[in-house]
Amino acid sequence: MDFGRKFLKTILFNLLLNCKKLIKHNIKPLSMNDAPDGRRPQLDRVISATQLWAIAVGMVISGEYFGWNYGWEVAGTVGFLISTIIVTIMYVTFIFSYTELTTAIPHAGGPFSYAHRAFGQIGGFIAGFATLVDFLLAPPAIAYALGSYTHFLNPAIPIMGTALATYVVFITINLFGIKQSARFSLIVTILSVLELVVFLIIILPCYDNDRFLANNPPSVEPGGVFAGIPFAMWFFVAIEGVAMVAEEVKNPHKTIPRGYISSILTLVILALGVMILSGGVGDWRQLSNLDHPLPETLTMALGKNNAWSKVFASLGLFGLIASFHCNTISYSRQIYALAREGYLPKILSQISLKYHTPHWALIAGGLVGFLAIFTGTTNEIIILSVLGAVVMYLISMLSLFVLRKKEPGLHRPFKAPLYPYVPAVALILSVVCLLAIVYYNRWLSLIFFGGLGISLLAFVLKYIIFTSKKVIN
Repeated sequence: MDFGRKFLKTILFNLLLNCKKLIKHNIKPLSMNDAPDGRRPQLDRVISATQLWAIAVGMVISGEYFGWNYGWEVAGTVGFLISTIIVTIMYVTFIFSYTELTTAIPHAGGPFSYAHRAFGQIGGFIAGFATLVDFLLAPPAIAYALGSYTHFLNPAIPIMGTALATYVVFITINLFGIKQSARFSLIVTILSVLELVVFLIIILPCYDNDRFLANNPPSVEPGGVFAGIPFAMWFFVAIEGVAMVAEEVKNPHKTIPRGYISSILTLVILALGVMILSGGVGDWRQLSNLDHPLPETLTMALGKNNAWSKVFASLGLFGLIASFHCNTISYSRQIYALAREGYLPKILSQISLKYHTPHWALIAGGLVGFLAIFTGTTNEIIILSVLGAVVMYLISMLSLFVLRKKEPGLHRPFKAPLYPYVPAVALILSVVCLLAIVYYNRWLSLIFFGGLGISLLAFVLKYIIFTSKKVIN
């Protein structure tokens, strides 16, 4: 145990030192005078359709590795299957609608930009707050799961130390530019998808439908189905983060639809396969409150001492790494976009001269993640993250309807199919999911909406004071 702690402390110290040197010597804040032509350099457009698929799947794929299984604890396997089907329909209809917004307004602010354009500053603020909660709180949950997987492999390595070291490593990687980050995302995402396919092939012969149905309530309980919704959302939450890299995509009008549609289809297949097959291998109740359910599933299927469970846990780190890395990209772009528009301190909108990355946004989001790791359990962090996500889905769909009327002439390279029915389904199911999360998680909902209310009040007061000063002057 002491060896593991000392080892991680050494890594953490060296990474922090290197990060400090990088910021001090290689990253300079950009100003108008830094660019050769006197203009402020922009984010680089380098991401291809394949890389965008990798970023989209990578953001989400950790949801197939952990988190969803907490839904079994509240709903059982049958009730949670229904939760997952409801959520899958919501995400499919949402993505086909959301793609219209992302291609028409390819802005790093994503939902904030759409809501700001549809509803003005207040709407933009609400969407920005919800999106920040979504993307700032997903990485801490993933980092903690990475620590759990590592601890499963070697009990001498502490969970918390690994979680903190993860932040330092991937913030450092992302400081070196989106081109390198996108390449890294492609590699780890392909590896994590292949690993899940191998996992499904291994456990398929061990699946028994009777085990999947065992230990469930005599009849499906609606309360359990609704309570399972936030954990079903964990299968897909963060896929909307592709919008945050829209300014860095080559030919966004064609690339974004390809990336979104291919990624949602990939994730639907993997999510349903992992959840259903894992539930029929053994006693699913033993998996319902773990942060590393898939290695335990292999243990049930192949025996306690089988080497595959350890091998899979080792490879399983790729999926968690992919999601952590891609969510780091997204939260930094959201912070950068909000700061650029004046919703957050302007320093967070600075881009490094050498690497064209929003370095202060990366570091600030990492500090928030550090604090979140210490403030709640994994399932609580997941619920807060999906609460932010579902509020953002709701306001994004409302923005779609408003912009169709407000700006009928807006160039829309991709239009939501079967409008208005497909976005209406996404909107209605978003409301259902929001009500379910709030009803079964009232304390966490109070924290979320209380934080939103206080932040919104501070923003309005700041706006009034700023306006008053302008009038006086």
